[in-house]
Amino acid sequence: MKLSDFDFDLPEELIATRPARPRSSARLLLAQGDEIADRVVSDLASILRPGDRLVLNDTKVIPARLSGVRTRPGAAGEGAAKIEVTLLAPRADGAWSALVKPLRKLREGEVVVFSDRLSAELVGREADQAVLRFDLEGEDFDAAIAEVGAMPLPPYIAAKRAADDSDREDYQTVWAARPGAVAAPTASLHFDAPLMAALDARGVSFTHVTLHVGAGTFLPVKVDDIRDHKMHAEWGEVSEKAAAEIAATRATGGRVIPVGTTALRLIESAARGGRIMPWVGETDIFITPGFEFRVAHGLMTNFHLPKSTLMMLVSALMGVEEIRRIYDHAIANRYRFFSYGDASLLLPRGAR
Repeated sequence: MKLSDFDFDLPEELIATRPARPRSSARLLLAQGDEIADRVVSDLASILRPGDRLVLNDTKVIPARLSGVRTRPGAAGEGAAKIEVTLLAPRADGAWSALVKPLRKLREGEVVVFSDRLSAELVGREADQAVLRFDLEGEDFDAAIAEVGAMPLPPYIAAKRAADDSDREDYQTVWAARPGAVAAPTASLHFDAPLMAALDARGVSFTHVTLHVGAGTFLPVKVDDIRDHKMHAEWGEVSEKAAAEIAATRATGGRVIPVGTTALRLIESAARGGRIMPWVGETDIFITPGFEFRVAHGLMTNFHLPKSTLMMLVSALMGVEEIRRIYDHAIANRYRFFSYGDASLLLPRGAR
């Protein structure tokens, strides 16, 4: 298929820059088979059935945007330089891949100081990315960047406003537990304590998995033939307990519904052998029309960017023409788009 098959015109004013308050008051487009209905997220407790299972990504977004200073004592004309760093992903060797601006101002072996307790050395380069090694790790590292970092808002929000203190709460799920993401699993941002309690009372179950969302989720597709696109890899884990819970729900006739494309990509990665299994590692699964879903019966997700891999994913789930109809409805009815926008619950034919 061609990239143009996943394009659409989105009015600029429909891009949300702040979330709905309370979280569960966001609008929810319910697409069930051939039917489309306009609801709100808090209606999930009446839409879902007892025995359904929501799969939740428990990754925790770290404040990955850092400002620091590189000093070069005694270097004529150089002196101090302000360095902006956006962390992209942790590496197996303990270092971090990062975007550094301006990278030309930093040489290998030089140190950027972010605070009196946090600094990082440039230990390598990979294309346009830097490899940084921090002087702290583990909980000490988490505490230090919590003090000096800013939340890494997506480019389409950051272009309109700077991150502020509200984003530290708004851009984090209520069940976030495992630090490592530099982007939020945004469909999960619609859940709050009252909604979780209502779902539990309804008999809906929850399973937690982890996929550390990387900044690659925002990278544009640059090839016309989507088969030529290479997905970014992200680290994830489906525990033995999680795999057993999901398998049990399927076996007893319940629906498995991931909340967010990250949770869906992860559980389908863990089921490449035909059924859900415990799994840990990096996944670069690329879900496009024609993909055979082995685990998910549906998906709760926000509204995605034109020509993005996530548009391809939802088209694979619902069908290309059906997704066009759903998105036409969303635009015509002024749904809010992207990370802080409204939600959809996509239940393809046969998932009832």
